[in-house]
Amino acid sequence: MTGAYAHLIALLTVVSNRFEGRKERGATAVEYGLLVGLIAIVMITGVALVGPKLSTMFTTVAGKL
Repeated sequence: MTGAYAHLIALLTVVSNRFEGRKERGATAVEYGLLVGLIAIVMITGVALVGPKLSTMFTTVAGKL
C-alpha cells in the first residue's frame, strides 16, 4: 500500500511540474503577443505620420532626376 502511495505522489509531482511549465510558457507567449501588437501599432502610426512627407520627398527627387 505504501509503495502505491509513493508512486501516486511521484506521478502527481511530475504532472504538476509539467503544468507549471506550461503556465509560464503561456504567460510568456501572451506577453510577447502584446509586445508585437504594440510595436505594430507604433509602426503603423509612424508610417501614417511620415508617409506623406516621404512621398513628397521622393516625388521631388524623381522630378530633379
